[in-house]
This record gives sequence, structure tokens and C-alpha cells, in this order.
Amino acid sequence: MRYEKKPIDTSEQVKKLCDRGLNIGDEKLASQYLYNISYYRLRAYTYPFQNNGEGANHEFLRKDISFQDVIDLYCFDRRLRSLIFNAIEKIEVALRTRIALTYSVDENDAFWFLNHKLYFQHDKFIALTRNEIIDDKPVVGDLMKEVKRSNEEFIAHYYQKYSEPAFPPAWMTLEVVSMGTLSKLFFALDKNNPSSKTICRDLGLYNVDILKNWMHGLSSLRNTCAHHSRVWNRRFTIALKFPYRTNYPFLSKQEAATIRDNKLFAYLSVILYLQQIISPDSSFRKSLLTLLDKSPKLVVLKDMGFPEKWREYSLWK
Repeated sequence: MRYEKKPIDTSEQVKKLCDRGLNIGDEKLASQYLYNISYYRLRAYTYPFQNNGEGANHEFLRKDISFQDVIDLYCFDRRLRSLIFNAIEKIEVALRTRIALTYSVDENDAFWFLNHKLYFQHDKFIALTRNEIIDDKPVVGDLMKEVKRSNEEFIAHYYQKYSEPAFPPAWMTLEVVSMGTLSKLFFALDKNNPSSKTICRDLGLYNVDILKNWMHGLSSLRNTCAHHSRVWNRRFTIALKFPYRTNYPFLSKQEAATIRDNKLFAYLSVILYLQQIISPDSSFRKSLLTLLDKSPKLVVLKDMGFPEKWREYSLWK
């Protein structure tokens, strides 16, 4: 089937929403909002309240929803996203530092990440560290791609002063890679490496696979926030794992059993757990609770995976 829909301006978009049963109010103001936000972006916030069945005209199922209600929901999500992004930034920097420092000192090697013996699968080692010329063309792995993209002065200084190794030392290389690549690196490292176990113990964890899973999930959530995508009412692709034993307050086994592992509450719980270790004076919890207490009309916490009595959970008290 060929796409045949024609573009329409913001006034026509407002009319379409009105025809589908949304209470618009000030049409001029609504048109201005759509010009700044875009109809398609706002669609993510109206979709759950519309009839989206096959052959339906996407009419609104509730008659008590106004355009301003949708804008309030959008603004709530934006503030929530900003709060999450800032919290993950602290976690990312702390993990980056722990991985680079712990492995460098334990291995007594500034270039430990080039040691294939530290990885549990050779193909993952190659995918990360490859750096060669084939048919006069460079073929590089994820680490070198990000090093080459970097505009940091310390990277330029390294190559101006040193001819080898091809990679800068770990504390430089890992400083310029994305959280996604950092997650790939930690995942590829053998979970039985003493350094990985040390990093986990420092975070009150006894299972390296848990931290690998958390890094993967938080990296994905970070990207969602960075691209200004919706976090409210989202089902995430990565299901989080919960530890049954930690050195810091987390969720009990019974509490964890009530949580949907691919919804936002699970991610917020992991962020809060790590924040209490990495940044004990963080205002994340207080700011989050304030935001939730002032949540607008269309926000239902259950839609984000919040259990009924979540405020009584050990981590959230």
C-alpha cells in the first residue's frame, strides 16, 4: 500500500483533534502549541485515550479530556525525563570511572581493554577493539569509532605526542565513549574477572550479571531521554533483573515480585538504589516525589508500573 496522506497545517490539525472529540478551548493557542511541539510528537500522549482499533477514526474515548490536559501531560513527561536524564548522568560518570580505574590498577595496565583474555567471547572483543586496514580502508570497532569522533583536547594531545598504542589509555578512551558502548564493554568482559566483581561489590551487588543488565537498561533509558522521547506509560524493551541480596536498601524479594520489570517504576528503583551509593546527598528522590505529587489529571501511576503501596517499599520509604 502506498502512503497517500497529504500534509496539513496546524489549524487543520486542531480541527482534526476537535472532530475526534477533544475539547480544544483556545484554537489559536492550540495551533501555536502544535507549531512548537508537532502534532506527531503530541500524538504519543493522545493515543492511549483514543479508539485505535482497525477501521476506527481515532475518536477520543473520554469526553472529559481537553487539549490543555494533553499539554499538561506532555510537560509532566518532559520534566520527568529531565530528572531521569540528570540522575543517569551521575551514574554513568561513576560507572565509567570505576571500570577504567579498577581494571587499570588491578591489571597494572593502562591498555587492559586490549587484552582478549579478559573477555568471555572473542567476537565481542573484536567488535569492540578492532583497528586495522583492509584493502586500504580502515576497519574499526566500537571503541575506536568513538575515539576518532571525539573532539576532546586530551585525545588530540595523546596522538600528537604518542605514536603507539593506537588507542589512548583506558582512562582517556573510556572517558569519550557513549554509555551504550561502555555497557557493551562491561557486558563483554568475563563476569568472573576479579575487577568486575570488585566494581559490583562496591555497589552492594553480588551478581555481575545484575550490573550488566542494569547498565544495558539504563543506557537505553538514557537514549530515550536524550532523544526527547516519551517515558510516561512506556513499556521498555529491556526487562530489568532484581537482586535478592544487596548491601544497601533495595527491594525485598516480595516487593520485587509485584513490579513489572519493563516499566518505569522498575527503572526508577534501580536509579534510586545506585544514587544512594554514588551520590548520597542527591535530591533525586525528593524531586521525583514532588513531581509525582503534583502530577496532572491524566497521569495514573499504575500506567508507569507503580505498585499500589509503593511508598511503603523499603527503598522508597
